[in-house]
Amino acid sequence: MFDLSALSGGNGAGGSTQQPKDAQGNSELGQDQFLKLMITQFQNQDPFQPMESGEFLGQLAHFTTANGIGELQKSFDKFAGHMMTDQALRAAPLVGRDVLVESGHGYLGEDQPLKGAVKLPSSVEQLTLKIHNSSGELVREIPMGQQSAGQLEFSWDGKNASGQQLPAGTYKVSAEGYSEGKTTGFDILASARVTSVSLGQNGESPTLNLQGLGEMKLSAVRHIQ
Repeated sequence: MFDLSALSGGNGAGGSTQQPKDAQGNSELGQDQFLKLMITQFQNQDPFQPMESGEFLGQLAHFTTANGIGELQKSFDKFAGHMMTDQALRAAPLVGRDVLVESGHGYLGEDQPLKGAVKLPSSVEQLTLKIHNSSGELVREIPMGQQSAGQLEFSWDGKNASGQQLPAGTYKVSAEGYSEGKTTGFDILASARVTSVSLGQNGESPTLNLQGLGEMKLSAVRHIQ
């Protein structure tokens, strides 16, 4: 961009100029170093071919822009650090709490039912909750009748249609009903216990480790119970 050869070569009178000490051994220039180099360049420029003011202003503007971008990046990094701290403070108290997350699976504990909710955008007739095991086998159908629009909570005790208690584990949950003239499936919110929290990397949202459901982003939480 600007001619550094003037710093090591002679001027019009045959003299020589030594490079400023604070610029030696450093590949990056600070603002003070840049201005010293610019002054040195003016002092040693060819008097028959002097640097034009426009060229000088262009170099100065380029440096100012680059320096401003560096400062802006530092501000963004600092802001991201504050955001991560804020997210960690918000996520940490969730450990040991139950949350509702968007998931088509729910967890049945040894001594706790499988809980969740069905999201109903409109009223529905003959709503049915269906539960499948890990092999895809339908183990229970729960008729829930006619329901109004809203969020309908449910709880399954883990027993099949014959009244047999099924083992603890993760089960697939789905819901469908007759709505607006056709059979429609509805989104499921699963209730799960937060066992731990992992902080996100590079500004990402913290990750919640949920009992029986694995890892989910904090943004997937729809309700804290």
